[in-house]
Amino acid sequence: MGHVLYPPNIVEIPGGTIFLAGPIQGAARWQTEAITIIHELDDTPNIACPRRPAPIRKEFGQVEYNAQVDWETHCLRQAGRSGVIMFWLAREFEHICARAYAQTSRFELGEWKIRHERDGVKLAVGIESGFTNERYIRRRIGQDCLDIVVCASLRATCEQAVKLFHV
Repeated sequence: MGHVLYPPNIVEIPGGTIFLAGPIQGAARWQTEAITIIHELDDTPNIACPRRPAPIRKEFGQVEYNAQVDWETHCLRQAGRSGVIMFWLAREFEHICARAYAQTSRFELGEWKIRHERDGVKLAVGIESGFTNERYIRRRIGQDCLDIVVCASLRATCEQAVKLFHV
């Protein structure tokens, strides 16, 4: 059975990894459901989940922030080399005035879209109805990445990630 990896500890685990990319701050806890779905479909992939099981303290300082970003960067690259990066763009659940919703996820999607085009990185992409700018993201992926099917449900996105994991 594959492992579920959480930040901040960086570990090398043999075998492929599915990275769960998508909003954390302001989003419902969709990652828990995604882990369950993926392991119901196939229990062999490792899953890298950037959302920690316990809530983050309000005093999330620079050291913790750096550790989180370093963990995510490491695991994204690992999944890019030997696995799948699964983007689930969940609609906003709770508004946080101090930041744009899904700002990191949007940056990462753009980065990994380019790596998909250039290097063949495997991407599974899903967008929940109500995610802001859904129409534009669907259009741009459709223009540049004809092999990516943009899914409309978390389950379909997980199914696509597992399918790509074995290609």
